[in-house]
Amino acid sequence: MTVQKEAPARQDDNEPRHWLAVRPRLVVASGLMLFLELSLIRWTGSNVVHLSYFTNFVLLGSFLGIGLGFLRVGRTKRQPYYSPVLLAVLVLVISFFPVHVNREASGILYFTSLETSGPPAWLILPVIFVVVALVLMGPAELVGQCFPKLERLEAYRWDLVGSLCGIGLFTLLSFLSAPPLVWGLVVAIGYFVVLRPQTVLTGLVVAVPALLVIGALAIETFSAGALWSPYYKVTTKAFQNQGVDVLDIQVNGIPHQQAIPAAKRLEWEQQYGMPYQRAVSASKSLDDVLIVGAGSGTDVAISLLKGAKSVDAVEIDPKLREIGGASHPDKPYSDPRVTTHINDGRAFLERTDKKYDLILFALPDSLTLVSGASSLRLESYLFTEQAMEAAKEHLKPGGAFSMYNYYRETWLIDRLASTAQAAFGHKPCVDFTGWGGQAVITAGLTPADQACGGEWGGAAAGTPAPTSDDRPFLYLSTGSIPSLYIFALGLILLVSVFAVRVVSGPFRQMRPYADLFLLGVGFMLLETKSITGFALLFGTTWVVNAIVFAGVLVAVLAAVEVTRRFRTPSLPVMYGVIAVGLVIGWLVPNQWLLSLPLWLRIPVAVAIAFLPIFAANVVFAKRFTDTDDSTTAFGANLLGAMVGGCLEYAALVLGYNSLLIVAGLLYLGAFALLPRESRAIA
Repeated sequence: MTVQKEAPARQDDNEPRHWLAVRPRLVVASGLMLFLELSLIRWTGSNVVHLSYFTNFVLLGSFLGIGLGFLRVGRTKRQPYYSPVLLAVLVLVISFFPVHVNREASGILYFTSLETSGPPAWLILPVIFVVVALVLMGPAELVGQCFPKLERLEAYRWDLVGSLCGIGLFTLLSFLSAPPLVWGLVVAIGYFVVLRPQTVLTGLVVAVPALLVIGALAIETFSAGALWSPYYKVTTKAFQNQGVDVLDIQVNGIPHQQAIPAAKRLEWEQQYGMPYQRAVSASKSLDDVLIVGAGSGTDVAISLLKGAKSVDAVEIDPKLREIGGASHPDKPYSDPRVTTHINDGRAFLERTDKKYDLILFALPDSLTLVSGASSLRLESYLFTEQAMEAAKEHLKPGGAFSMYNYYRETWLIDRLASTAQAAFGHKPCVDFTGWGGQAVITAGLTPADQACGGEWGGAAAGTPAPTSDDRPFLYLSTGSIPSLYIFALGLILLVSVFAVRVVSGPFRQMRPYADLFLLGVGFMLLETKSITGFALLFGTTWVVNAIVFAGVLVAVLAAVEVTRRFRTPSLPVMYGVIAVGLVIGWLVPNQWLLSLPLWLRIPVAVAIAFLPIFAANVVFAKRFTDTDDSTTAFGANLLGAMVGGCLEYAALVLGYNSLLIVAGLLYLGAFALLPRESRAIA
């Protein structure tokens, strides 16, 4: 077994030779890159409704741009002043041509009935993808410029430190509910620090776009009157309907809910009162009620009006709860009978030991995806068969479960009713109550605990089977990937191949790093599996998501530090560790993990999720040390991550657990492509 020496650091003649000149710049550039990526994902999604359902569209553009930035290093001596200019163009285009609503499309994983205003999807989405890639290419090029000046793993180490700083700063600003104006200020300062304009002209090239971005974000911040939650841009508008004060709440430009007096809501829409008619226990004694998706408080107010003695109100978004507490006409959150829980509904069910007379899923519709996951919505794990079984376990004798919403599609109502039937062991009550596919599905703990107006006729032929925790895609009516997704991903890959060829020249220069490309593809699948797995085990909240993102980077950093400081096993052995980790992750069922107490579930889940991630990054670190061209090698790895982001959509067909099998095949391919001289590296 031999030890491969790292290539000596190279110093550009135009750069100061003191080590402080390189490392801080690398940290700031990496931090800017991650902060800018997260900011663009959040901000574009709040103004272009298509991106609320395709959050990884911007992520894929970011990965492409970052990979291109690394490949561009050494091919020009010009600083990437194009990046702030293009950022200003992107911000101005979206600010002046937002897309507020689009809910009418076949094959899409969401449903509404409203039309769009603004550019069509076929125009705005490609523009955003290309411009995001070009914007992120700039900071990536600055990061890549630092790599040849340091030893391989030293550069990678400080890149990871900077990435963690970027994630940490964005998470802090999310916690503080800072508006995009603050994000723009951070990005502007970052550009000035890393680009270091030396002349008046270059100073203007940075300053003018920065002022345009800050100005546009300031106008949005102060004119729209928006509140920025960790998930949405929330706007409110008060008006009167038939002499009744109504507070309309929109998120990301989409009508979401209204704060209306409980008595009027019951009078205007039958579905809100139907659960109390169908649940036998509600007519006798309503001691304890759980409301998931409490929002601004109307459902809570109705439950209190119906005589509930104790209400647990679960709402994932703190700003919606804040608006309800301050503005709902009935002031339900001020009632001493109400206890609020800012949490994911499924996570609350998995952690509480309390039992209820009535459990309501009150219009839980997040209208957005979990960041970093291609098709997982915030509420996806609420509608699986396992989730309804969890609700059943938290019912008192005689209790009932009910859910209601504007489902719009008959097959969707049948699917949910079939899921309730599978979970409870008998047919539920199904009531169609109004326009927009309003329906109420109620299941008593036993058939005697529900009072149906008529028997549900059962699901129509062709109704999709109930969703599961492994494949929680409620709005996917078929077992295949929608054609729109395939078409979009195909275009993304085609554009990416063309862009890589233009920027880097012939592909043969990346051929020696084909294994690093496959490592990037596999790593992205492992990250997706970690994000979705932790969302199920601990909640789809932004806090859990931020912790997982940071945890992945910490695992990568730990792998780098171990490789730098200690003698590690050879690459074939480490590939074996990856295989063991993937097999363990595939064999251990989620239901077993959910059955563990929280104090034990955390370390077990972390060990299972991060073992293959840690081992894969030890492999990458050892192999990266052995490369002749660090920037090309790193760029190939990042482009692989972009392809992995496209491959995530295989989960729509295979389920999330099967992503581990796909990842295993990719790592097997990477091992097969490993250069012979690298196999004995220790």
